[in-house]
Amino acid sequence: EEAAPAPATGGEVTPKTIKALRDTTGAGMMDCKKALLECDGDQEAAAEVLRAKGLAQADKKAARVAAEGKIVVTTTGNKAVMVEVNCETDFVGKDA
Repeated sequence: EEAAPAPATGGEVTPKTIKALRDTTGAGMMDCKKALLECDGDQEAAAEVLRAKGLAQADKKAARVAAEGKIVVTTTGNKAVMVEVNCETDFVGKDA
């Protein structure tokens, strides 16, 4: 006969377990729920799934070009500061 798994390492997917994973990883609620369902409620395995997914999303976003934006220069006395802010869309660049 199998022993019931410990709540921290596996088991039922409940709002409490989803919240616990969410607090640990900072991922969205539905992403946490899907990861927990995929890993049969195992918090540690679900966290690894979310990390892997996050790295894949980061790689996907890194390929996008931020070609729009603004450059602002200000001077005070003999000191100057130049700030460049890049964005992906011209809408954001126009608002700056």
